[in-house]
Amino acid sequence: MDPFSLHAWDDVTPIKQDDGPNPLAPIAYAADYVQAMDYYRALAKVEEISQRALDLTSYIIEMNPAHYTIWIYREKLLFSLGKDLSEELDYIDEFAEENPKCYQLWHHRQAVVDKLGDPSRELNFVNGILAEDSKNYHAWSYRQWINIRFALWDQELSDIDSLLTSDVRNNSAWNQRYFVLTNRPNKLSLETIEAEIAYTISKIRLAPHNESPWVFLRGIIDYTGYDGSQVILDLCQELKDSQSPYMFGALVDVCEKKARVGDKPSLDLAVATCEKLAKHFDIIRKNFWLYKKEQLLSIAC
Repeated sequence: MDPFSLHAWDDVTPIKQDDGPNPLAPIAYAADYVQAMDYYRALAKVEEISQRALDLTSYIIEMNPAHYTIWIYREKLLFSLGKDLSEELDYIDEFAEENPKCYQLWHHRQAVVDKLGDPSRELNFVNGILAEDSKNYHAWSYRQWINIRFALWDQELSDIDSLLTSDVRNNSAWNQRYFVLTNRPNKLSLETIEAEIAYTISKIRLAPHNESPWVFLRGIIDYTGYDGSQVILDLCQELKDSQSPYMFGALVDVCEKKARVGDKPSLDLAVATCEKLAKHFDIIRKNFWLYKKEQLLSIAC
């Protein structure tokens, strides 16, 4: 049945889309969508705030989930009509099952939760999305907003550890771990730093060719100023037979730092490692490693 044939819409004159007198390539919208948007334009013109307008947004979103203008109108209607925002979260929960990567949906949820001021169901919601796709960018971005907006940090490392236990190569989880450690208000203690380094090394041993934990390890050391040179050197020595380019890259970094304070053997090792990477272990970035080698040689000048 045509929803606009009902008496409730008798007072509305639809407004057609204006593509100009000679549109070059008019889009062939479905007839139902054209009709719904014609009615939307009529309501938007007079800035109508009503239940029928809210119902109309649901109808249009069902046909076009990415219509950001309709989502914004829906947000305005919900807040102006004083609707139960918990029920709106139920609506989004159901909608997200089929549209987990709809950016507009995530932005809308953020606006609703911010207005509601209650994040109690959000981490479970995000975990459900990540269980289906552990690298959903929108879910991770939203999670970081929740972390900061509501200071929800306590559950994070436990959830991240579960994801990394399931897939040690989950770069999104490694990124979140770094985000949590460098953004939560409590300062990293020496005990925490050393525990994170030990944790990361245990994951590197599982998959030496996985770039993410190597980047995380070097990032935490750089962020905290912790002297991790010997830790990395020992790890590289332990894993030298893996021939991991990321292991060799970490070795170059450590040796470069030592070379810049006059350690000639470290300089020689860094130069030789760059040559290995360029010729054998990271050929796709050959030019970078040759450039790095020249930078290192300039230290001796």
